[in-house]
Amino acid sequence: MRNWNSWRTMSAPFLTGLALSVVLLLMSLTALGDAPGGGEAQPTPDLLTLPAVPTPAAVPEPDPGEWDSTQTLRVLGGDGQVTEMTMADYLWGVTAAEMPASFEEQALRAQAVCARTYSLWKLRAKSHETDGADICTDSSCCQAYISREDAAQRWGEGAASAYTAKIASAVADTDGQVLTYEGAPIQAVFFSSASGATEDAEAVWGRALPYLVSVDSPEGEEVPNYRSTVTLTAEQVRKVAAEAGLGADLSGEPSGWFQNLTRTASGRVAGVELGGVSLSGGAARNLFALRSACFDISQEDGVFTFSVTGYGHGVGMSQYGANAMAREGSGWREILTHYYTGTQLQTGL
Repeated sequence: MRNWNSWRTMSAPFLTGLALSVVLLLMSLTALGDAPGGGEAQPTPDLLTLPAVPTPAAVPEPDPGEWDSTQTLRVLGGDGQVTEMTMADYLWGVTAAEMPASFEEQALRAQAVCARTYSLWKLRAKSHETDGADICTDSSCCQAYISREDAAQRWGEGAASAYTAKIASAVADTDGQVLTYEGAPIQAVFFSSASGATEDAEAVWGRALPYLVSVDSPEGEEVPNYRSTVTLTAEQVRKVAAEAGLGADLSGEPSGWFQNLTRTASGRVAGVELGGVSLSGGAARNLFALRSACFDISQEDGVFTFSVTGYGHGVGMSQYGANAMAREGSGWREILTHYYTGTQLQTGL
């Protein structure tokens, strides 16, 4: 990040009647394809039979906050190019990419704070210093990012203006707000949906962090693809294990291949043995392309079924959980302090 100010110096409606109803319907239908964290988008419904309506009026955007608009980031894109942009512009692109714009306003504000905090944490880590950048747009490394043009195309003409302004408000209304622990920005990781509770960082990544511990999470069956299954034949399991170089002994009956499955306190798989080889729940999730490490394994006639609940690594803020909390009346501050234990909010680190 460049031109930091304090950071560098301190170590720191008018549409009426039927027309309005149809516009709102268009917006809700378009939102179906907007899933967080790389979730599976739903097909857009056929809108050709709806009556024609005037183009909705543009919704004005708020001015960017004073702190976010005076900080700049060097952002490494997927094309290898580094682009300098204000923190406000960067956070808009991250929030739009990582959380559906149809979510509650308080959930979007919480997401904006997570994105800002994670950006500052990555800056301190200097993980892209050799690239001449502060952060990248790869969600597997840093955070997802989408341009305003691409986001507008994804949302559609009926919703783009309102959603653009909604996300800009989420960023501006939390201007400069950073989650900290003992005065430093936290590793504000987040994920799509939990199976009743989040997970300890230590159980997933082997490193305990006092603010990334298991807490209850209120989302459930309203989450798209909350429950999913992956079905593999015995031969497919054998092939996956061989390609991964596990050295698993899969010579016996398939009914005995998976043994000694254990769980963490949150219900996710802590470990399981495959052909005598021990795997963590996260390793098994990656190996068999499961949506989360909260799964059961059943076998019948040589066919394995993985029954999965939730989506994501499970650590930090659940995005659907945050939306459920917001829908029930929680503000963004309450959401954040719930998911990140013992943290404080500070302005303009």
